[in-house]
This record gives sequence, C-alpha cells and structure tokens, in this order.
Amino acid sequence: MTGRQLSGLDVAFLCLDGETTPMHMGAAAVFAPAATTAPERLADLLVERAARVPHLRRRLTASLLPPGGAYWSDDPRFDPGRHVQVRELGEDCSEDALARHAASWMEEPLDLRRPPWQVRLVTGLPDGRFALLLKLHHAFTDGTGAFAVAAGLLDELPVTAALLAAAEQPEPVTRSPLAALRDTINEAGENLGIASAVLRAARPYPVSPLAAPSSASRRLGFVRLDLADFATIRAAHGGTVNDVLLAVLSGALRRWLVDRGRRVAGRPIRALIPVSTRARSGGAGGNQLSGYLCELPVHLEDPVRRLRELRKSMSRHKAAGPLSGAGALPVLAGRIPSPVHRVATRFAGQAAGLLFDIVVTNVPLPKLDLALDGAPLREVYPLVPLAARHAVGIAAAVHADSVHIGLQVNGAAVADTGSLRDAVLKSAAELYEHSV
Repeated sequence: MTGRQLSGLDVAFLCLDGETTPMHMGAAAVFAPAATTAPERLADLLVERAARVPHLRRRLTASLLPPGGAYWSDDPRFDPGRHVQVRELGEDCSEDALARHAASWMEEPLDLRRPPWQVRLVTGLPDGRFALLLKLHHAFTDGTGAFAVAAGLLDELPVTAALLAAAEQPEPVTRSPLAALRDTINEAGENLGIASAVLRAARPYPVSPLAAPSSASRRLGFVRLDLADFATIRAAHGGTVNDVLLAVLSGALRRWLVDRGRRVAGRPIRALIPVSTRARSGGAGGNQLSGYLCELPVHLEDPVRRLRELRKSMSRHKAAGPLSGAGALPVLAGRIPSPVHRVATRFAGQAAGLLFDIVVTNVPLPKLDLALDGAPLREVYPLVPLAARHAVGIAAAVHADSVHIGLQVNGAAVADTGSLRDAVLKSAAELYEHSV
C-alpha cells in the first residue's frame, strides 16, 4: 500500500480531527484465559505479528499534488513495540473497571507523525480474562477494514490471511476512456442528488436533546445482549437483526432521555447509520462508506410500533440504495478534492447537528472462532468517534451468540454510562416480552 493516495473521505476524517473531536475509532476485545496466557508472551506476540502486517507500518505523508492531500508511506523508523502497551487493572476488578480504563485510554490522541494506531493489553479482569484494546485513526480505514487489520494480530486462520492479502492489493484500474467518461457523468448526477438531499435534510429547528458542548472527555459503557432474543423478536415481528438493534436503541434512548428530564414528544432522534460500500467497490483499503439518515422513533411508547416504523424506514433506504439521499454524505465527501476539505470540512463538521443527532453503526464481523495465543475471543465492543457537539455515539457487533454494544459518551455532558446501559437492557427485555 506504500504510496497509496488518501481518498477525499480519508482526508475529511483528518480534517475533522481535533482536540475535542478525535477521529480515532476503537474496540475492546475480551478473551477467556488459556493455559499459555502470560502478559509478557502476549505482548511479544503482538509486537511480532504487528511487524508482519504491512498496513501497520504506514504513516501519513503530505503530498504536493493534489494540494492538501496525503498518501501512506512506510515509516523508516517503525518500531511496533512503541504501539503495543501492557497494563494491569490492579485491585479494581469491578464490572466497570475495563470500561473506565478504556475510556481514559481513548481520550489520548494518536500521534499522526507515526502510524496512527495503538493496542493495549489489559490484564487483571475477573476470572483470569484479559482484554485487547484497539485504537486507530478513521483516516486509516473504516470499521470493516479495521477488522482485516486487527485479524493480523490474532491467531491465523486461512480466511484472516486472505483478508490481509486483500488489504494490500491496489485498486484495480481497468476502465476504458469511454467508461471513465460515463462514470464521471453518472457521478456528477449522483453528487448533485446527494448535495440537494443534504440541503433539504438540514434542520433549522431547536437543539437536539442529544446535543452537548464538544469535550475531550470520554466515558464508555459495554452492553451484551443475547442473539437468541433477537431471533425471537424477529420471528414475532419480522425485520433484520439491525432493525431489532435500532428498535432496542430507540427504546433505550427514549427511557434515558425521559429519566434525564428531556422531552421526547414532538420529533424523533435522527441517526446517521454508516453503510459499507466495500463489496461494491471491490477494494479493501481506506474508507469505503455511505450512510442512511434514519429517524429513531423515540417519541413512540409502544416498542412494537417502534420496530415497525424502523422496518419501514430502513426498507425505504435500502430500496433507494446507498448512493442516494442525505445519508450518502460520505460518498460525496469521497469525491470532493482535498483542498476543499482543508478549507471547509472542519466548519461542516461543527454543523453536523443540523443533519443528525447520533451515529449508530453495526460493524459486520465474520463468523469465525478467533483467538489470541489460544485464548478464545468472547466479547468484542466496537467504539465509534463522537461527532462535534454530540453527547452519544453507539457501535455494535455480532460475535458468537451475542450482540455487543459499545457506548461512547461525552464525559463533560454525561456523568456516567450506567443509566444508558440499564436503559438498553430494559429496552431489549421489553421488546422481547412483547414477542413471546
């Protein structure tokens, strides 16, 4: 990947990065103990494997052409040991200890003069478990691409080796001049449609109940739900796992806002739901994203009605496709020249609240038995960056028999994540009770 130019969307994530809006995403992966588990051995293994992943040795280098652009180049002083840390939780073995530790770590910005990633091995969890915390800049890749990179640190499987190989393949360029012209014309029409949709979707009315002054402080919460309960809900009411997830989160946000004395009547909460376009583009590097703007019906009291409304909304979005509507803003960002991002993107990021109130992403993970030095992966909680002036960001992933939800909140606006975690659990239980 040496010399690969950053796309417009990659540059946009660089421009959005700031002291109170760090654009690194992350994950907390929890492993059951194995007979050979020892912190020193695991750290050495992570360093050894990181050295073999070409993607992890790349740093950002400014480019002259296009102005304001950048490309990935090998760091001549790359030392994987500087990116791998080990910490012991000590005497604090409470359920929230890992979340508190990870929150403090996520507050620390990445050094963009080096390859923009870090991992931290955290030991001392109850029952001999340990965790691997991952942090990497969003300019590096999206959530799907991040798995391909992280897979190189885990015990090798045939499919993970294939993922790493795909991540190193350059984008194919096989278009004829006529095809390139046709694509350019088509993209111009798509760009105009997306831009028009964004302008129509902008909301000049009062501040969102999820708005908050930007802050560098972060708090995290981890929630684990039974995938079998989702299957029961789907059998009773239809929809996809993602539809059920959005319904559960809508109910949780409703309960949480009411408990905080916020009004939920009058308007829904609007979520930006990222959608991977990786399969469409055929590439593996960088960010390949679109999105949907979806109204979360927090104003509805009935959990089944919330699910039905979300099913209808998501069906409309899927029928329109990921290249239309205001939610396709990432596609438009990917086609904007780098100099424009350097001038305008930071301002546009501050106005994110005009378009959406919260980011909710569901990171697809393959159904694999993943392990680190023989210790099986039991839980994995993804973390999405907070947009400017947002109080909450939510990411989820399905692994094994569970739905894992990572909550990231603005620490200056939200004192703790306990009430929001409880609201997610109660919302899921409520919807399940209406399904049996």
